[in-house]
Amino acid sequence: MKPSLLEILCCPKCKGDLELHVFESDEESGEIISGDLYCKNCDIHFPIEDGIPNMLLPEQREE
Repeated sequence: MKPSLLEILCCPKCKGDLELHVFESDEESGEIISGDLYCKNCDIHFPIEDGIPNMLLPEQREE
């Protein structure tokens, strides 16, 4: 995931802003490999795995 994607992403529940937490990134490309996006309003974390943000609400995700 490119960090610039954060400019267009919002919480799917409340449409609020998201905070980016990076756990692993590719230094060459600057892409985020793993981390999460956090909505303060809803107290929901959306995981980023293999560079792909999962924007499904927790009750919609398969565990």
